[in-house]
Amino acid sequence: MRILVTNDDGIQSTGLKALADTLTTTHEVTVIAPDRNWSVSGHTRTMDRPLRISDVNLGDGYKAYSTDGSPADCVALSVLGFLEEKPELVISGINHGNNLGDDITYSGTVAAAMEAIISGIPAIAVSMDIDPIWPVDVGAQFITRFVDQISQHGIDTDILFNINLPNLPHDEINGVQVTTLGRRIYDDQLVKRVDPRGKTYYWIGGSIIRSEGDKGTDVAAIADGYVSVTPIHMDMTNHRLLERLRSWDLRF
Repeated sequence: MRILVTNDDGIQSTGLKALADTLTTTHEVTVIAPDRNWSVSGHTRTMDRPLRISDVNLGDGYKAYSTDGSPADCVALSVLGFLEEKPELVISGINHGNNLGDDITYSGTVAAAMEAIISGIPAIAVSMDIDPIWPVDVGAQFITRFVDQISQHGIDTDILFNINLPNLPHDEINGVQVTTLGRRIYDDQLVKRVDPRGKTYYWIGGSIIRSEGDKGTDVAAIADGYVSVTPIHMDMTNHRLLERLRSWDLRF
């Protein structure tokens, strides 16, 4: 398959290189990734300035480029004509840390995959916990096997797979679960400070205070030592509410 590999951690990420190096043994791989870290950027597209692209030497067997655009820009560039042929599959990752539950709305990793399915190309967003070490080769090998399954079974062009891996050696992972999204609750805080010139500035941030997910969710799967595979599409319509809403006295 013609595969575009991208990420939100930047072109020098070891997760991206491990993924590209492993996939290129059996597929036609091109890398286009941001020249800096875009973590927690969400689905950002650059429309107010030109984009710059540079050649990068990451390894043998594939071409690699960096851009000053966002993860979603990387996919748009590949689809809109920078590459001679459009990719047949986009893989975003391996992200430095899991993207579970609500995280996908903030994730630049998932945003790149969403940009792909908007363009009619199926995609995978892959993330892996980072503590205590980061066994990215385990993740890259699993994704290569997963791509083989896509080649065998096919997949609709409006689907992305959000895949998360536990931070475990290969022989300690309990298996693979097909999951729904759980929830991650953050203790966000606004920190107010004053700079050396006397001007006020703010930091927004916080840590995870709890993860919520019953059996069958991505949160529970990772906690139990399983790889989580969650199919996601762009239709965010609440179909259960449609008929109820149509019964309201809505007038214009």
